[in-house]
Amino acid sequence: MAQLENIEAIEKRLWKAADTLRGNSELASNEYFLPVMGLIFLRHAYSRYLAVRDDIEANLPTRGGKKRTINKEDFSSRSAIFLREKAQFDYLIGLTGGRAEAIISAMDSIEADYTNLRGQLPKQEYNNIPDDVLGVLLRTLNPDELKKATGDIFGRIYEYFLTQFADQGAHDGGEFFTPISLVQLIVNILEPDHGKIFDPACGSGGMFVQSAHFMERNHLDPGKLTFFGHEKNRVTTRLAKMNLAVHGLEGNVEGGDNAITYYRDPHEGLFETVDYVMANPPFNVDEVDADKIKGDKRLPFGLPGVNKSKKVSNANYLWIQYFY
Repeated sequence: MAQLENIEAIEKRLWKAADTLRGNSELASNEYFLPVMGLIFLRHAYSRYLAVRDDIEANLPTRGGKKRTINKEDFSSRSAIFLREKAQFDYLIGLTGGRAEAIISAMDSIEADYTNLRGQLPKQEYNNIPDDVLGVLLRTLNPDELKKATGDIFGRIYEYFLTQFADQGAHDGGEFFTPISLVQLIVNILEPDHGKIFDPACGSGGMFVQSAHFMERNHLDPGKLTFFGHEKNRVTTRLAKMNLAVHGLEGNVEGGDNAITYYRDPHEGLFETVDYVMANPPFNVDEVDADKIKGDKRLPFGLPGVNKSKKVSNANYLWIQYFY
């Protein structure tokens, strides 16, 4: 219990320090949100990288007395991201200037190795943050007591920062994030232990990450799960893809206008093949255009009530049918 309380104290201290930096810059919460999450993504990725690197190197096959070069496939099999030297957090911490350029270069190197992250990681946003503020923020996210921490500590911190930004309404009115306790409840009821998992309102991907944690707690391989999601907000889509990648999880999250579940099925045919559906959809939406969804094969029981404006009077009954 003492260890848990210590972690909670660290989370609060990190958040307070990062939020104080925002208060001392010209950035609004919604401008500060994505670059901060990007740095936590890098720190989280580095933590997972270090946790498995030595074991991977010790077990590399040899040929002619020389070990094979370490590569990203070695890390993917261990639910971690391969990081080139200049994308590693210790390298960024050691810089005395040019931090925005270095962080952008780090993000570029990760996107070059992981096609599912191309165009998704924050980059140009760092040019709007003063170099000294970036330096303090990097050091803030690298406290001594966490450098040798075991387990998914930075995963917790990533989720904690998501929670705090959601409470602040820093992005999309906080709609991108479902409280961890609720997500865990859904996962523990459904017990996803194989196959395809689909969340048609996936936000920042909490259902996916907690499903993987469920597998780990039960000594199962999270790599046996494949994740699919819809998320209408493109910034939130980026968060979801970062969240999946940093946990070494495979998935396909579609975003933007093409992923508004009411009007589009970007994973066409997926509805017929998924093993689990789990979501916390927006409740009581009453502005879905009835004409646009007539005849949708995902609505086997037809449309619910339609008002005088030709809008579905309560979209909850659409979500029930999608799940069905």
